[in-house]
Amino acid sequence: MDNSIKEKNPIITVDDVSIRYIVGDFREIGIKEYIMRRLTRNYKVREFWADRHISFTLDRGDMLGIIGTNGAGKSTLLKAISGIMVPTEGRVECNGRIAALLELASGFDGDLTVKENTYLRGAMLGYTKAFMNDTYRSIIEFAELEGFEDRPFKQLSSGMKSRLAFSIASLVNPDILILDEVLSVGDGAFREKSEAKMKSIIRGGATTILVSHSMGQVRSMCNKILWLDRGRQIAFGTDVGRLVDAYEKFLEDKVLPEGI
Repeated sequence: MDNSIKEKNPIITVDDVSIRYIVGDFREIGIKEYIMRRLTRNYKVREFWADRHISFTLDRGDMLGIIGTNGAGKSTLLKAISGIMVPTEGRVECNGRIAALLELASGFDGDLTVKENTYLRGAMLGYTKAFMNDTYRSIIEFAELEGFEDRPFKQLSSGMKSRLAFSIASLVNPDILILDEVLSVGDGAFREKSEAKMKSIIRGGATTILVSHSMGQVRSMCNKILWLDRGRQIAFGTDVGRLVDAYEKFLEDKVLPEGI
């Protein structure tokens, strides 16, 4: 056996993943009525599969673009990859430190200042205070929040909040970076800066997953693409341009391609 040929260990493995939600008609009722309905079996419960049989692997330095219309299962899949959810079926394996921007306001305390929240988010990502001391100034400068450091987080605009969240996640050198529509927030100049930062992170060897409705971003930034529709995996591959073309045609014709 040639020792120069080494098996590559994927950074992310998603193996036949399916995720189910249980929904019913008793979610917004009081505890007393809930107990009575349980006792009398006077309620309805149904299963909803957000994702079904999703499989792919990513290597170090890959940037995956996940595309699909609303309700395709994109955000649910990201939650499973980031460890927020456990798949109902299948397995997800990630080898590296994950920074996930799924809900931009999550993990922040509205009553704490911008500076306090920056350290809080850093601690949630597992970084030491010493590391955050060294990195803090770069985070604030990248987020363009100089002069706002002592302001309560809840007073920031949604664009400011998203810039801070993106800056923290991208400047603390994650092995795996997961972004759900965050590059579409902010003005044109910040979007360009964010894209440039993503390309720099990829060149540094990080594996990135991007959910975006901007096909231009997917075309220019991603080397792999995953297409989901109503929880089903339509396609996964490296021919990003061809699959984006097929997806854009689907958006016009509303007909899924065959044999793609």
